[in-house]
Amino acid sequence: MRHRNTTKILDRKKAPRQALLKGLACQLVLYEKIVTSEGKAKVLRPFLEKMITRSKNDSLANRRLLIARLPIKKAVKKLFEVIGPRYKSRPGGYLRIVKLGPRKGDGANMAVIEFTKNETD
Repeated sequence: MRHRNTTKILDRKKAPRQALLKGLACQLVLYEKIVTSEGKAKVLRPFLEKMITRSKNDSLANRRLLIARLPIKKAVKKLFEVIGPRYKSRPGGYLRIVKLGPRKGDGANMAVIEFTKNETD
C-alpha cells in the first residue's frame, strides 16, 4: 500500500519530471552550485543525496545504478572520484538550500542549492 507516500509533482507528468530531476542533478554535480526555484530544489535534495550515499562505496553495482539514473557520464565519474570520497565520513546532509527571494519576472521563490562546505569532520 502507498499510504502517505507522496512526492512533489512540480506540475509535470512522470517522464518530464524525471528528466528535469536528472538534468538538475547532473548540473549540480558538475558545477556544485545551481540557482533554481525553491520547489525544484526541495525535490532535488533527497533525489541526489541518495546518489551521493551510493557513490561513497565504489562498487560495480553502485556505478551501474548511477549510470542508469544520470544521463551524463562525466557527472557519474565526478560523483565516484571527487564527491563520494569527500563525504566518506559524513552520514548525510550533503546539500543545503539557501532561499533567495522571489524572481522578478513571475514572482517564483528562488533558491541556491549547493554542497555543504565542512566536508572533513
